[in-house]
Amino acid sequence: MSKLRILYISSEIDPFLEISEIASLLRKLPQEMQERGMEIRILIPRFGLINERKHRLHEVVRLSGINISIGEEEKPLIIKVASIPSAKLQVYFLDNEDYFQRKTVFTDKTGNFYDDNDERAIFFCKGALETVKKLGWAPDVVHCTDWMTALIPLYLKTTYKNDPIFKNTKTIFTVFNNVFEHKFTDDMFPKVKMMDISDENLANLRSQDFLGFIKIGCQYADVVVTANPSLNDSIKNALNETADRQIDSFIDDENSAETFFNLYTELAD
Repeated sequence: MSKLRILYISSEIDPFLEISEIASLLRKLPQEMQERGMEIRILIPRFGLINERKHRLHEVVRLSGINISIGEEEKPLIIKVASIPSAKLQVYFLDNEDYFQRKTVFTDKTGNFYDDNDERAIFFCKGALETVKKLGWAPDVVHCTDWMTALIPLYLKTTYKNDPIFKNTKTIFTVFNNVFEHKFTDDMFPKVKMMDISDENLANLRSQDFLGFIKIGCQYADVVVTANPSLNDSIKNALNETADRQIDSFIDDENSAETFFNLYTELAD
């Protein structure tokens, strides 16, 4: 039997960037799965806080030449890679000068949420899937974490559903309490769209806010996992409205690795 292939898509991972508890989960879980015999890939944005020299990031030339459509524009995608030596895990970093060359992550220095965070998330989600296609590496399970990755399950169930790389792929969407109050503008929707995506597909995104992203991720993922024991009521309601299947597997739960191992194995069967 070939190794199960698990793709992790996240906004952060320890030790490269740690702004929430997501970074800890993404550091521990892939290593646990690798030690259990699974094949792992990890993709995150190359936010400006990530020190390229310290972490020895270098561009992957063979993956160059990808452009990502964001509305009427084509944005170049630069892919870099580094490793976590103690775990022998490779991490791919998706970069673009317009979106990620900033010294802060989601807010400016005065704490204001970036107006183009929706575009940054769209670029990252589209770019992640195009990167995997360029790698020629077909994942059995794509594990998405938090709002910035919420469009991945949608794209896999629509635009990429018949792609040879993804046709058998299952998705997990992990929900955290990382709420923001910002409301995006209407011009987000033509940027989100890809082939085979209708207005009806995007109905749960119509609130144009954090909960909209959470709902769209829950709607299209095969399994939704809650990572915090005390999700706020609005997130709980969003999950109950949209998720077909929910599992609790809290970050500090000593059995979480076993839970995910069994879940990945089940979904890949």
